Amino acid sequence: MFVANLQTIVTALVPIFALIALGHFLRRMGFPGDGFWAQLERLVYFVLFPALLVEKLATASIEGGRIAPVAGAVIATLALMTFVLLALRPVLAVDGPSFTSIFQGGIRFNTYLGVATALAVYGPAGAAVAALVMALLIPLVNVLCVAILLRYAGGRGSLTATLAGIARNPLILACLAGIVLNRSGVGLPLGSEGVLEIVGRAALPLGLMTVGAGLQLRTAWGNGFALTTGAALKLAVMPFIAWLAAAGLGLTGLETRVLVLFAALPTATSAFILARQLGGNHTLVATLLTVQTLLSAVTLPMVLLSLGSP
Repeated sequence: MFVANLQTIVTALVPIFALIALGHFLRRMGFPGDGFWAQLERLVYFVLFPALLVEKLATASIEGGRIAPVAGAVIATLALMTFVLLALRPVLAVDGPSFTSIFQGGIRFNTYLGVATALAVYGPAGAAVAALVMALLIPLVNVLCVAILLRYAGGRGSLTATLAGIARNPLILACLAGIVLNRSGVGLPLGSEGVLEIVGRAALPLGLMTVGAGLQLRTAWGNGFALTTGAALKLAVMPFIAWLAAAGLGLTGLETRVLVLFAALPTATSAFILARQLGGNHTLVATLLTVQTLLSAVTLPMVLLSLGSP
């Protein structure tokens, strides 16, 4: 059983990390040009990925009674992880802006990698649960990170403008739209399901390639203590906290696996953007992102394997 589970997980993850590697290789080769990758990321973020989320959530079999325990587990996971990070701040011995970067690196997650992995390992049912988990995680994580940046980095940006930006986040809006369509019974009318499915298919491969294109391997050295601590907190401690929260609130096997999967993901490029906007150490964020993504090629299969049979 162990060998079979390992083979299933590795087989599912190899294409995902191969696409990340391909994106990095193409960017390093200068193909098809530096300007291409920024525009591709915008296309994925504003069009393709929202289409995928709306389609998955609107057509998913979501039991109304399961939303509350999943929401409780998500909130508990974030609250406990926030407590751990704040408690460790004196030990980290870094300045305020650098702490906010470690905080973001310890609590954010890469949405493209998460949905791609959930779909590959757990199938359409896993992707639907992943979309629900994201609908809860994305706004909460963003509000937490903004609050920490304003508290410890003396954020230079406008709080009102930043919160307004969160409210207009296309991923948040897509998740809300999908849930409303699902719970209202409207679904996806007028053949829109087929259109969204076709558009959404492009989101994951192109999104994963933009992840690879954004990696900065040359910065992945130095500041070893902060990098080691940040990687351990995100890739090991947070998944364990998520597992405790899921067990305590009675989540189903699939819900537990998906929540722990998202907790075990490396941080996302949005952390870099927010750090630049609000005075965080964006260089440290970029380094954490690269190190965590590289390490997750090893840690993610281990976490998934520890959760048992898909």
